[in-house]
Amino acid sequence: AALPAGDWRCDRELLRVMRTIDDRIVHELNTTIPTASFVGKVDASQTCKELYQSLMEAHTSRERIIKNCIAQTSSVVKTLREEREKAQDDVALLKQLRKEQTKLKLMQSELNVEEVVNDRSWKVFNERCRIHYKPPKSQ
Repeated sequence: AALPAGDWRCDRELLRVMRTIDDRIVHELNTTIPTASFVGKVDASQTCKELYQSLMEAHTSRERIIKNCIAQTSSVVKTLREEREKAQDDVALLKQLRKEQTKLKLMQSELNVEEVVNDRSWKVFNERCRIHYKPPKSQ
């Protein structure tokens, strides 16, 4: 489904806030999943399973939002470029085009940020949970 042009989902601040779940999960992994010498105090396999599901959901929803924004903004840029070809002198149109192109670059850079955040989270998850929980093979 196409999102309206001014959709709140293309807000980079929202993505930043959504990424705090990774920080919370990493913190929880580091504080609740025992090292091998302290096994027995917590149900690590259940905790790891729940944290795995939370990470998967967070990463999937953020990726969907970013890709929707990129598709939406790309479409707006394409339309503005076509209009610009017909109205070379329209300064307002040029400003709008530049603004949307900048937004598109920023959203594309969010994919890189996402990759870094996700890699860090999975690294900690694997360090803490590999002996307690085996994720389904879809990874």
